[in-house]
Amino acid sequence: MNGFTGTMRLVRLAVRRDRLTLPAWILGMAAFLAATTAMFEDRYATHPELLQPDAQIVVENPGMRVLGLMTGISVGGYTLHRDALTLALLAAMMSVLTVVRHTRQAEELGREEMLAAGVVGRYASLAAGVSVALLANLALAALLGLAMVVAGQPVAGSFAAGASIALVGVAFTGVGAVTSQLMSTARGATGLAGAGLGGAFALAALGNMLGTVDSAALRVISAWPAWLSPIGWGQQVRPFADNQWWPVALATGVMASFCGLAVVLVDRRDVGMGILPERRGAARASEALLSPTGLVWRLQRGALLGWAGALLGFGLVFGALSDRIQGLEGAATDWYATFGGKADLMGAYWASMMQIAGMAAAIYVVSLLLRLRHDEAQGQLESVLGTAVSRLRWLAAYAVNALAGSTVLLLVFAVAMAVVGGQAVGGTGALLGDLVGAALVQLPAVAALGALVVAVTMMLPRFAVGLSWLFVVFSIFAGPMFGPSLGLPTWLMDLSPFTHVPNAPAVAISPAPILGLVVAAALVGSAGVLALRRRNLALPA
Repeated sequence: MNGFTGTMRLVRLAVRRDRLTLPAWILGMAAFLAATTAMFEDRYATHPELLQPDAQIVVENPGMRVLGLMTGISVGGYTLHRDALTLALLAAMMSVLTVVRHTRQAEELGREEMLAAGVVGRYASLAAGVSVALLANLALAALLGLAMVVAGQPVAGSFAAGASIALVGVAFTGVGAVTSQLMSTARGATGLAGAGLGGAFALAALGNMLGTVDSAALRVISAWPAWLSPIGWGQQVRPFADNQWWPVALATGVMASFCGLAVVLVDRRDVGMGILPERRGAARASEALLSPTGLVWRLQRGALLGWAGALLGFGLVFGALSDRIQGLEGAATDWYATFGGKADLMGAYWASMMQIAGMAAAIYVVSLLLRLRHDEAQGQLESVLGTAVSRLRWLAAYAVNALAGSTVLLLVFAVAMAVVGGQAVGGTGALLGDLVGAALVQLPAVAALGALVVAVTMMLPRFAVGLSWLFVVFSIFAGPMFGPSLGLPTWLMDLSPFTHVPNAPAVAISPAPILGLVVAAALVGSAGVLALRRRNLALPA
């Protein structure tokens, strides 16, 4: 018997446990890339003369380079500039969560102690978690490449694109392995890896912003900070242009080094403990923790701050693009015209950006409300309800935090965009009022989606996570951002709450659709409340 004895059995166990979660991650990302590639292919097939000026806008604008690089003129390259950063971040989080789930979380919940009583080596759980994460990234690379091929892109560039995204996941597989040894809780391990992911994004963004542009304004040579980031390595593959594969080997080597470090750390700690000592809490708790609302705020404030920082950055970038949108002419205005017509192109642009912010806020709300299921499944709810807290008060605490948090995120995005965009168009004060109003009208759609998550969690708790994210993906792709480009029928697009949000500030805000969304959210949320009051809780044994 050696330290890796039983690894293959644990791999099979991990694959069975993740048989729904990992396919959802992988297929969701592949579907997203296929849909957006098809959308841009349709746009540039109709107006091919727009591709070069759009590519030059990306290359010449340092703010746009924060989102990634574009090399040459191709539909695939432009699609990757729009999607690669999002997909890379998702691939990294998929990898981290997979490794943490089968290592640190198993120890935290006592599963590792039970497994260790059998014929299982000291490193078997770590090896199994890493193996499953690597298999997931291999499948992700293949399906992303296939998604772009199906959407009409060249085979070599498509699979290089898939590899450029998956290599970020491979690198962060090693990061997750190390943070699982450093921290004593799954939440701490995930948070530390998330901080590393934020640092990787900042380095890649800084390197791209400081990069030099060639004479044709079609290529950026990244500065040295980008080479310190796995996200930067993925961008240096330059799919649909150079198709360089050596960054994959770099990411694999870094992953192997981190995994080796994790093996060393395993031998230097006790089961259930982390290398880093737990931070002592305050001697006296805040009075805010006397209420469930304050407790939920304390648990999710870090996530809210991270989301707010991201939306602040994107608001500044999109606001800086306002002056370029103002100069668009001809067919280049067609897509924005769907949000308010060509008569007010700037208003249509701002309306489309507010739709993006609304979708981001909805994702935040869903991730927060799914903590309801986590509290119940992991047993924390039992301790809360053992005090003078009712089921409805517990649910209301999450609802209040979700509503307040989404409002903050939308306002942060609107203010950031107004401050920079107002300077570009010459009127910050008036623009600030318009964009704040446009941001707040997104809240009913976000609330409707949140109410649906609550209802599903209370009625079908076992399937809540998968169904909730399915609703999010459907609402985004069936909404006005992607639905018309994908040729979806009107009745299908009407099922998305975002379809009914007024396209302010391009058009006047009508109270009827807002009232309809509020009523729908109230009815669906009431169904969830009723189910919570009537069913037994699914607490752990």
